[in-house]
Amino acid sequence: MEDPAFTVLLTGPSGGGPAALGAVRSATGLSLWRSRRLIDGAPAVVCSDVPFDAATRTAKNLRRAGVAAAVRCGWCRRTVPDDGTLVDPGPCTSPIWPAARCQANSLSTCDCAFCAV
Repeated sequence: MEDPAFTVLLTGPSGGGPAALGAVRSATGLSLWRSRRLIDGAPAVVCSDVPFDAATRTAKNLRRAGVAAAVRCGWCRRTVPDDGTLVDPGPCTSPIWPAARCQANSLSTCDCAFCAV
């Protein structure tokens, strides 16, 4: 079974200048020109289908450079808050795992039949 994939999004305009360009370029591997186009075209996807740890690390690096970034769960489309707190598991609509299995939510244990095994 697989864990959910996460997407890192640019959520708004950036005033970070060269630091913002460098952060986007580092996260995407794009040229400076394409990185600038991505920033100017926000909202835009920086990277998709990445594990939770990689997505939060990338978003943190982008925010540190002055880029407005968010992490979105690939299963339920909920956005992980900027401060790193976990999301409420209530509205998760994962087709594969129960809500407790998603790394972005606030549950630490699950009492579903699958996890009890």
